[in-house]
Amino acid sequence: MKIAIGADHAGYLLKEELKKWLEEWNISYHDFGTYSAERTDYPDYGVLVARAVARGGFEKGILICGTGIGMSIVANKVKGIRAAVCRDPYEAKLSREHNDANILALGGRILGYDLAKEIVRVWLNTDFAGGRHKLRVQKISMIEEEEL
Repeated sequence: MKIAIGADHAGYLLKEELKKWLEEWNISYHDFGTYSAERTDYPDYGVLVARAVARGGFEKGILICGTGIGMSIVANKVKGIRAAVCRDPYEAKLSREHNDANILALGGRILGYDLAKEIVRVWLNTDFAGGRHKLRVQKISMIEEEEL
């Protein structure tokens, strides 16, 4: 599995901590930035990760900003992306099982490192349940195809 990861300045420190954790677990990743804690704009990094996942170069993505909300909004603008903000392992589990979320959005100003690592662990190790949930995810894809 190869993960795309990105953050703005508010998520930078958590991103760096998660990168160490991914390395410990031998999970391959590509860091799309930011590369410092200097102020940046979350859409610049959110779109890079979302497009990389949507194009198929990465199985999943992790985005981090202050709350995770901004990154999830940006990522969900990209066709084929289902980004979920998760604040606990149960949300992470259901976002994969029920929604087939392919991007996890986290809040760097909200989550402690240990909780964030547990959320990522659960999210990466939970499969999509399919079944009745498959139809719902297909309906989301159909909405992406509709004209306004």
